[in-house]
Amino acid sequence: MTPAARVAAVRGRIAAACGRAGRDPAEVVLVAVSKYQPVAVVQPVVDAGAAVLGESRVQEAREKMPQLTGVAEAHLIGRLQRNKARAAVALFDLIHAVDRPSLATAIARAAAEAGAPQRILLQVNIGREPQKGGVLPEGLADLWAVTAALPELAVEGIMAVPPYDPDPEAARPYFRAAARLARELEGRAGRRLRLSLGMSLDFEAAIEEGAHWVRVGTALFGARG
Repeated sequence: MTPAARVAAVRGRIAAACGRAGRDPAEVVLVAVSKYQPVAVVQPVVDAGAAVLGESRVQEAREKMPQLTGVAEAHLIGRLQRNKARAAVALFDLIHAVDRPSLATAIARAAAEAGAPQRILLQVNIGREPQKGGVLPEGLADLWAVTAALPELAVEGIMAVPPYDPDPEAARPYFRAAARLARELEGRAGRRLRLSLGMSLDFEAAIEEGAHWVRVGTALFGARG
């Protein structure tokens, strides 16, 4: 299957999921997870219209992004160390995985130096998995309070990664739980908060449960060798 055909297939699945959920497909942003993929593989996917890219490492993105054309946005979807906050702010339009006050403060400091607010999401460890990043659900309100008090940060919503299961339906309860947390925070925020949920295996269920960003790698690029 060509890159254009893969992008079209994923777009079709997004539209179908939106149809089932009574949503407008324009509400859903496809984040093409380009991490670990070479420029020669990524560029045709961008050219086919998947122009929002997701990278997990600052150094890889720093080397890759200048070689690509037509990228609309670059998102950091992996864990970020505080000492790389300045580089991340310089590279990424949206940082998905802010999960602790110290990281939020470092990003805010870098954004102040850059002279523009940094868009972020708060990562929730929705499955309470010790090997994964993210604040535990009961700590989300406190993290929100810290980040909302930093004018250099634009907090747009929350991100979550459910426990792996080959059955995409197994992720649905976790997506619903993340959506409930976002709705609870909206009372504090006084505005709509969005969700970064779902990957190649389960993004349709994520859309049906309210995802705004879906992070899709394998379905767009194929399995890495």
